[in-house]
Amino acid sequence: MLKTEEASKWYNIGKSDEVRAVEKISLEIMENQIVVLYGPSGSGKTTLLGLMGTIDRPTGGRILLHGKNVTLFSDLELSRIRRKTIGIVFQSFNLFSGISAWENVSYPLSPIGVGAKQRFERASVLLERLGLGDRVYHSPEELSGGEQQRVAIARALINNAKILIADEPTSNIDVDAVKMLLEILTELKKEGKTIIISSHDPVFRSYGDVHFNLDRGRLEEISYLDEKWRNEK
Repeated sequence: MLKTEEASKWYNIGKSDEVRAVEKISLEIMENQIVVLYGPSGSGKTTLLGLMGTIDRPTGGRILLHGKNVTLFSDLELSRIRRKTIGIVFQSFNLFSGISAWENVSYPLSPIGVGAKQRFERASVLLERLGLGDRVYHSPEELSGGEQQRVAIARALINNAKILIADEPTSNIDVDAVKMLLEILTELKKEGKTIIISSHDPVFRSYGDVHFNLDRGRLEEISYLDEKWRNEK
């Protein structure tokens, strides 16, 4: 479903310094997996998520989605992929202040011409499903960290994305919210979603189907928590 082939990302700092955030990583993510990119801070997890989520382009190598080399796609084509196929939950949630939860959730529908009534209905259904039915009109400033995260998840799912990417999803929420998050992600997998998580949180050590363990920008180890995926191609 989603593959990286020798994917690298380098950044130039100043005139001579070069940071190799991701170095020649090849991996494959299958449909309906929960995958964890696991490793310490600075291991390249967020950079790799950005490449797989088509937010950024690799310096070298390729990113393939359903067999297509999206590295060659235009910015407009990549934007369409993110709008239709990939939902992203950022570590800081990236919600708009001063507007309601439903307006935040429905924001991706505005550029494609969905009317206000339908935007509200679709956003409200998702918020209700994620336990936020009584927070539809609340702004981010009136929500807890866990509630803000669920708003961000609802926004990522508003266009029925098949792939959900979450960057360090437990970093800004409390213990109860972490438990709810894991339940939500597990339920989404049951519905056929593919979940890609980056984290260094020990809570994910025993969670998911496959772990790609990163260190210093390189893929060090692949761990199969569910053995059925070991020989799947």
